[in-house]
Amino acid sequence: MPGFTLAEKIVARASGREGVRAGDVVTCRLDLAMIHDSGGPRRVAPILERLGAGVWDPARVVLVNDHFAPGFDAESAAILHGSRRWAKANGIAAFYDMRGICHVVVPEHGHLRPGMFAIGGDSHSPTGGAFGCLMFGVGATDMACALATGDTWLRTPETMVVEIDGALPLGVCAKDVMLTLCRRLGMDGAGYRVVEYRGSAIEAMDMQERMTLCNMAAELGGLSGIVPADETTWRYLDRFGHPRPDDLARLRSDADAEIAEIVRLGPSEIGPQVAAPHSPENTSAVDTFAGVAFDVAYIGACTGAKLVDLQMAASVLKGRSVASSVRLLVAPASQRTIEMAAADGTLAILTAAGATLLPSGCGACAGYGAGVLAEGEVCLSSTARNFRGRMGDKTSAVYLGSPYTVAASAIVGTIADPREFLKG
Repeated sequence: MPGFTLAEKIVARASGREGVRAGDVVTCRLDLAMIHDSGGPRRVAPILERLGAGVWDPARVVLVNDHFAPGFDAESAAILHGSRRWAKANGIAAFYDMRGICHVVVPEHGHLRPGMFAIGGDSHSPTGGAFGCLMFGVGATDMACALATGDTWLRTPETMVVEIDGALPLGVCAKDVMLTLCRRLGMDGAGYRVVEYRGSAIEAMDMQERMTLCNMAAELGGLSGIVPADETTWRYLDRFGHPRPDDLARLRSDADAEIAEIVRLGPSEIGPQVAAPHSPENTSAVDTFAGVAFDVAYIGACTGAKLVDLQMAASVLKGRSVASSVRLLVAPASQRTIEMAAADGTLAILTAAGATLLPSGCGACAGYGAGVLAEGEVCLSSTARNFRGRMGDKTSAVYLGSPYTVAASAIVGTIADPREFLKG
């Protein structure tokens, strides 16, 4: 009898069973539910009211005001205010009001641990898989039912393994890995599976780079992404006092577990990548787009504005200036990111190069607030998605790249290879 994948082990524990297999439909007890201002109280509160139900366990709910933060008009301010009132009324202690993007804020405050079963009211909730837990996004109806009962259902997913061994080349990061996979597999290449990332290249990544991998499992059509817990994971979690379990085997897939598909990438196959409008699938090597002009360079979002992302951009921009034809906008992923980037000099490098600092939050990535695109504008962005009209006017166009690539291109004024700025 074959062993079990990590995803199957987590689902089995949450469903109270000794074991489950891919395809089994089960009801699972939640360890955590995360919601935000856009899809949270304003969507789930009316459903809960109609059900005559409250929140099953406020201690297991995290609420983040991030999509409409800070309020940019009366409507957005009202949405944020409604979240504040709901948090108070329902005793939600883990309420983070305009502290940054939910997928970054939640792990910053130690809410995620290996082996957890969690859901989020956002499609990029798979970010939590970087911490060895199974976390995926659900819609408002499923979230309301989960908040009322503490349970949710799912069809146990198959697991797809992405394996990368060796050191990633200079100027190449997790964003390039994911754009490469989007090109190779397509937007439904993972097809409801859990994407488990393995190999020495993954083991060498810090937690924030692993978050990018798991975050963009959604762009592959996966239910979630996951990185098995290792020493890097526990070093990050030690600051929160989470005990290390004695049985580490339960936090990894068994060697003989059934894997639906294995995708292997060699480091030489992964160079700086750029995705053309209007899909992450439209990816090619950066040189394919050399000389393409754009108006806005945007470094933001849960995918592309964590501390490590800002540091990548700063390594390119140090001692250089943004082209006069380009606006470089930087929206750090959280307030803690701002604090740390200010302390280590990263922000000073970015602003000295000509960057404009925007508030922390989802912002222009989701088409809200400061930095949205005007009619016909072209943007090169470190975000995860470039669908038509996502970042502003429906006639605008968005290219995707890593923070390295966005920064290098901002200097040149056209899409450029970042490796030229990192040599020596």
